[in-house]
Amino acid sequence: MSPVNQYKKFENEFVDALEKRIRIIWHAIIALFKSGYQKGKQRFTVMFIPHSEKRIFNFQISVFTLIFFIFLLSVLILAFIGLSTHFTSTNERIVRLSRNFDASEASLESFKDEIVELRKIVKDFKLQMEDVLNVVGTEGAKSFLQQGVGGNLSNFVSVDDLEEGSLRDLSDLRSLRAYLSNTIEPLAEIHNFLLAQKELLMNIPTLWPLRGVRGNITNNFGPAKHPFTGGWYIHKGIDIAWGIGVPIVATAKGKVQKVDFDSMGLGHYIVIRHNYGFHTKYGHLQKPIVKKGQEVRRGETIGYMGNSGLSTGPHLHYEVGIGTQVIDPIQFLNIRSPLIKKSVTASR
Repeated sequence: MSPVNQYKKFENEFVDALEKRIRIIWHAIIALFKSGYQKGKQRFTVMFIPHSEKRIFNFQISVFTLIFFIFLLSVLILAFIGLSTHFTSTNERIVRLSRNFDASEASLESFKDEIVELRKIVKDFKLQMEDVLNVVGTEGAKSFLQQGVGGNLSNFVSVDDLEEGSLRDLSDLRSLRAYLSNTIEPLAEIHNFLLAQKELLMNIPTLWPLRGVRGNITNNFGPAKHPFTGGWYIHKGIDIAWGIGVPIVATAKGKVQKVDFDSMGLGHYIVIRHNYGFHTKYGHLQKPIVKKGQEVRRGETIGYMGNSGLSTGPHLHYEVGIGTQVIDPIQFLNIRSPLIKKSVTASR
């Protein structure tokens, strides 16, 4: 037999075997389907038998119907579980949002309270700024004062729309922003003015002469009663009492003109010459630590408080003069401490 014939024979045998196997599988599927259909058509009788003599209730149900109801019940149960889970998660989100809302509401109330306090501070700041600008008196200051609180708010929020709430708070913040923006130029002018006056201020005796303490002013400038003679005389400075050893500082930049001792007067004392005709005198020192002709800086220690000379206790006698005249030092000193008061008399 030729190879071609052998191949055709093998091909026919293979096709016949495949068709036979397919027919067997197909008949098996049909048989299985018929068997399942027959079993699905089978009916079950369900009976409800009461304990009393009432009529028995019964009904018949097929397998297909039972499977359908079981499938429907499963779908309903799964849907219920899904909806319950979604409801629980939604409820948790609502609770969380409610808490966040309460916290935001509390923060908003605090924000409003801060705005109320800010209004008060801005009012005080405005008054202080106007006082300073009136003293400075520059062109920028005049234009700032003419602008009032810093601009017209109608450019930002309509007055008709302002109500108690966020719009008014927003308007206040915008007003504050505009006001602070307008203060930049006058503040720059004040800065330039202070820079220009810095050298002048450094040469005027305005610094408190005691370092670290204020002490007690026990004798003022002007007519006073002498503690030793009992007679009246003109006290040329102020007496500041405190403990021995307190550092005494130069109240302005200058040059030491005199360092001397007067046993019947100021004891150890120092005279410093400043620019613009000013001079200062420091008496009753424990011991001076500067020399005649020495340049001293504003705030530099020149000696220590003592009880030298004609004195009833440790104190500093401090004088300020301009030219040949002595003037009240209080006019130049910035006295803020409540400790400054009249107490035990200590004099020259």
